[in-house]
Parts: sequence; C-alpha cells; structure tokens
Amino acid sequence: MLKDVSFPSHRRFKSRTEWEPIGFFSDCLCNSTRFDLMLGFFSSSAINVLADGFASFLYNGGRMNLIVNDILTEQDKNAIANGEIDTPLPYFDITDIENLKNTLSERDSHFFECLSWLIRNNRLDIKIVAPKDSIGISHTKTGIFSDGMNNVGFDGSCNFSRSALIDNIESLTIFCDWDGNTATATINEIKNEFELVFNGKDENVVFVPTDNVKTHIAESFKSKELKDLLEDEYKFIQQDIANKTLPKSVIKALEKAKNKVEVEIEKIKTKGEKVTSIDFGKPRFPYESGSREYQKKAFENWKNNKQKGLFAMATGTGKTITSLNCLLEIYNKLGYYKAIILVPTITLVEQWEIECKKFNFSNIIKVCSKYNNWKSAVANIRLLEMTNANNDSSYVIISTYASFVRSNVFMELNQFPKNKLLLIADEAHNMGGGLMAKRLSDIKYLRRIGLSATPERQYDEIGNQKLMNFFGCSDNYTFEYSMAEAIDNGALCRYYYYPHIVHLTESELSQYVVLSKKIVKIMGFHDEGSKERLKMLLLKRKSIIHKAANKLNTFKQIVQQRMADIGNLKYTLVYVPEGNKPDNFEADIFDQSDTIASDPETEHLIDDFTRIVRDMDSHIIVRQFTSDSTDRDAMLKGFADGSIDVLTSMKCLDEGVDVPRSELAIFCASTGNPRQFIQRRGRVLRTHKDKRFAIIHDLIVIPDNVFDEECYSLEKNLVASELKRVRDFALLSENLNDTDNELQEVLNHYNLSIFN
Repeated sequence: MLKDVSFPSHRRFKSRTEWEPIGFFSDCLCNSTRFDLMLGFFSSSAINVLADGFASFLYNGGRMNLIVNDILTEQDKNAIANGEIDTPLPYFDITDIENLKNTLSERDSHFFECLSWLIRNNRLDIKIVAPKDSIGISHTKTGIFSDGMNNVGFDGSCNFSRSALIDNIESLTIFCDWDGNTATATINEIKNEFELVFNGKDENVVFVPTDNVKTHIAESFKSKELKDLLEDEYKFIQQDIANKTLPKSVIKALEKAKNKVEVEIEKIKTKGEKVTSIDFGKPRFPYESGSREYQKKAFENWKNNKQKGLFAMATGTGKTITSLNCLLEIYNKLGYYKAIILVPTITLVEQWEIECKKFNFSNIIKVCSKYNNWKSAVANIRLLEMTNANNDSSYVIISTYASFVRSNVFMELNQFPKNKLLLIADEAHNMGGGLMAKRLSDIKYLRRIGLSATPERQYDEIGNQKLMNFFGCSDNYTFEYSMAEAIDNGALCRYYYYPHIVHLTESELSQYVVLSKKIVKIMGFHDEGSKERLKMLLLKRKSIIHKAANKLNTFKQIVQQRMADIGNLKYTLVYVPEGNKPDNFEADIFDQSDTIASDPETEHLIDDFTRIVRDMDSHIIVRQFTSDSTDRDAMLKGFADGSIDVLTSMKCLDEGVDVPRSELAIFCASTGNPRQFIQRRGRVLRTHKDKRFAIIHDLIVIPDNVFDEECYSLEKNLVASELKRVRDFALLSENLNDTDNELQEVLNHYNLSIFN
C-alpha cells in the first residue's frame, strides 16, 4: 500500500540526493495497482531501468495509462503499433514474477514484443497527443499512483525515460491524499486533467495515430533537451546496478527495488503458492480459482433449459460473471462468442465492458447516447455474418434498453444469426414493461439469459408472465441464489443492521392525522372519483413520511457517532429522499381541495444531507450522486480509491452500480418498493479484501400514537407494511436482537412481531 512507502516529510524528490526520482517511481510501482501518467517524453527504457518495480506492479494486477507526445523511438513506435493491430504475439507469462523482471530488464526484441503484448491486453494503454494548433509539443509531466484506497500525485520536471531517471538532474513534488485538503485538491486536479485528455475531451490537443509519430529530430524542434534525449534513447545503452558509473544514490534506489521484489518472490515460494501460466490472449475465466459451484450450477440449469433462463440472484453475488461464464462455455465449445448485452444505464454499459475485458472478450461495441461511432462497427459485423454464414468471428455488443428499443437501433441489432448469438438482459425486470415489453415478441435470438436480484415486477402479473415466457421459465426461475445463501457462502459480507425510529414534528403530525381521517372516511367508496381522491390523499400522506424533517437530526447523530468511533466517514453511501424541501403544511391542513402546494423551487433535500456531512469535518470529501451528475464515473472511481469519502444519492445507486468498497449505508429515503431496498442493501454487502463486514442504518418514520379507534386499523397496516423491510433486513443481520429492542414499544402497541 502507498501508505507503507517512506516519503520525505518535505514531499520533494531530486536527483543526486537521498530522495532520487527513480526511487519514488520504483517504490510507488511496487505498492500500486494503477498508474496514470501524463508527460512530454516517454521511452520504454524507463521500464527497462525500473524492471524490478514494474514487474511487481504487473504481477499485482497493475494497469498503466500513459499520455505522451508524438515523438518516440522507432522501437517504441513499432511496439505500440503491433499492440494496436491484430498480429500474432509471443506468449508473455505475467504470473511468473521472477522471469518477468528478468525479461523487462533486457533490451532485446523480446522486450518490445512484451511491450506490444501489454498494450494488446490492456495492461499498458498509451494515448499519443499533439497540440491542436500544431505549435510546440505536449510537455506536461504529472501523474497519479493509486493502490485502490489512497492516491499519490506528482508534478515536476521528470519524464519517464532512462535519461530522466538516471542521467539528468530532475526534481518532482508529490502530493499524498492523507496529507489533507490541499493535497487532495491537487490530486483531484491532476486526475481531472488526465481524464479530460485521456477520454478525448480536451479541445487543446488531438490524438495522433501511430503512423504519424515522429522518430527523428525535425528542424522545428531545436531544443537541446529533446536532442539529447532522443540521441541517448536511440543508443539503448544497457546499464544495470553493477555499472559503477551510475550515481550512488541511483544505485541505492535500484538496489532497494530489487530487494523488495526478491522478498516478494520468497514469500510466494514460502507459502507454496502455485503460480500457473495463463494464456492472456484467449478468453478465459478471470480468476485462477475458476467459477464457483453455484455459477457452474447456473450454467448447467441454463443449458438443460434449451439455453434459456432467468437467473434470480441476490445483488452482489456475481450475476455478471455468472452470465459471462455461460458465454465463455459457448466459446469453449464452439470456438467463438457472439453476444448482445442489454443494461439500464450508460454507467452499466461501461461496467459490463470492464467485466467482459476481464474474460478477455474483445471486439466490444457500445451502443448508447454517449457513443456515436457504433453504427459502422455493427454494419461491418452484419456484413460478415451475411456473406459468410460459417464465420467464427467473435464480438460483444453492449446497449442500453433506451437505445435498443428505438426502431432504427432495434432493426440494426436484431439482424444477427438467431442460433449463434446470446442475449443477456441485466436487471431483466425492465423488460416486462414499457416499450421493451412490446419488443419481446420480435426479438429472435434463441439463446437468452435474464439477470435480476428481483425479477418479479410489483403489481404487474402480466409483465411477470411475459418475462417468464420470454426466458423459457414455467413456474420457477432457471436458477436462484438467495441473499441468505450468498452470505453463508461468503459471496456477500455479513452485516449489522440498526433501525432508527424517527418521529414527525408537531406540524407534520397534525397534517398527517387530518389526512389519515380523510382516508378512513373515503376508503369505503368505490366510484372512480373516490378512488382518485383516495390515491391523492395517500400520496400526500406518504410525502410527509418521505420528507420528515427529523430525519436530518437522526442522520446527523449517526454520522457524528461514526466519526467518534473510527475518526472518518470513508466508504459511506447515503440514500436521501427525492424532491425539494417540504412546504409549511399548516397553511392548508383544512383546505377542502386537499391540495398541498407544489415543491418550492428551492434547495433539494439532498443538499441538507450533504451539508451535514460537509460540516462535520473540513477533511471529509462528499459528493452528490444524482441523475444530473455529469461525472458519475469519476465519482465512483474516487469513492473506490478513497479520494471521495461519502456519496449522497437519490435513486442512482440502485441498479447494478458496483461499489464493493462501501462499508456503511444510511437509508434516509423511505421506500416500500422491495426492489429498491433489496438492491440498496446489496450495494453495501459486496465483498472486498479490506472489508470485514458492513453496517446499515435505516431511518423508519412511525407516527406517534395519537389516533382514535377508527384510524387504528389503518395505521397498523401501514406499520406492518414498513416492518416487512425491517424484518427482511434484521433476520439476516448479525444483531437481530438490537432491532427487536429498538422496535419493542411499537410492536407491542400494534400487536405485531418482527418474526412473522
């Protein structure tokens, strides 16, 4: 971990001192799993010099993203080109760390073949850029190391080349996110700048294709630094630690890196771990342990059901991997894979792409409003399928439901061979209603997998039957894996559940009582006018519960206690009520029209919850994750690596979003929708190597006992309905008695039990 590295207190590294830049890069590589680097000049000679640290980085699953200018050595240019095109590459065993470091320390043809392999297999992604106006060169020298929890950024004069690391006098300043707000803000600025360029959104630069890369010194570049750099890099001088001409401080830094990797190798040998060779070029299961027994069972059930099925699997149990394992089995049997994957959101399009790449599935095409270059790629595949029915080409198309149902898109994506392609529908309950339900009968693909933690659509028997029929189910799901099973088997983490009774304010309670009495009086009428009026009254009363002001007080107490217990709020998810702040209900308590004024155009409720967190401590970083957020991907990354402590959300963290590092969830939004609270619980129960258990706080609004006999039955039904969620949460928790004790007074009053 990066916090294990000894950094100077002044956070400065300079050549020919105790704190060599090469030592910084070596230490960070050995303790990171991601390295984003934006600089002027790059040469793979830096990898050669840092072979020990870079081998450790790759062995631990590291991925390096580079943004460089368009001036490279001939060998590096060719290596990048070979990694980008579909040419055969020699096998490169990334799981053998001892052989790996030896390979990376040699400057021969095999070294550059390995460089191409890393690019081909998404371990080294290089974006080549040039200024948009073609004046000057890209010369930024910044970057960020991440270990999944902490980030270390840097800015200075040092390029990533042998010359910069060994020969030149260079300096850089580093920023550790545990140093406070200023350092974190600097890291975020570097990160935002990097992502802007890397994602092609910086209007000041353009991407340069490999064939346009410069490999010689043009007349327009007369910089001595550039000339010296390129001339030195062309020589490819082999200098290792034994070369006594290297500065002592450099030798010391390289010795340290070498020793660290040797220790790691010895640990592997001592544990007796078998480091197997994996062919990373072919599709394969992403984990050496192989698929789990329940995932194998899901495949067998699906295969025996004529390759159709609806998988009802608890949130966080690996629905994605289970379905992709079925696609992998198709590849193992037939030698190709062809799939269309449907998902609810653009965020999930990108998450599925990541999961597909873990299986080494390639030729991935994304179809959604964010991407507009998919048509030609789809057209090329369709042409190949039409002209050669026996082709064994492989591809994966990932589309949002919203895009898929459009007439022109549906026509394009429904044209592939019906017997060869696998249709995977994530959050498949979405297919039971709206335009998707109307499209079901026209979808021709015979291989089908539906995925959902909650396949059943609430109050929609017709939609449920359509789903069951489409996925080839009779009365039962093809495969079921409950949350209780997942927790017992370690697929989900164990958790503690704490319900909190929230009381209405005096004004809220007054309005609530009036509405309840009106509801009781009208419930016996069955004409259309009365039904519509009843619906309106119920919605108004629900709004009072939903926006209860005292939720803020209870929420504040919870986060204050968390701060007192562990000193921070890292990895916290907060589900807040939707909408704006509530009105002054007293103004229209007795209005015969029963009209409560519309929400004022003021702050949303999420602003109040966010402000409470922000005001707790100036070091806490909190962000709002809503449908209006334009940087949701960046926020999820920040939450995962710990640079963002808290996410406050309205609905957007319900379906499918992967946040395995979350440890604490606070449910402030009252919801009677089983799908919502099941999915929200699943978000925080995902396992992570650094997480022992999860904690869930649930705010439950139950009005005080001020009702007469005519309203008692109505209120009992309401409380019983609310307790269905509480019961579901409590029975699987590690502290069931705490729930029973907290709710005992309410349970006794309404003659209810948490157990039935």
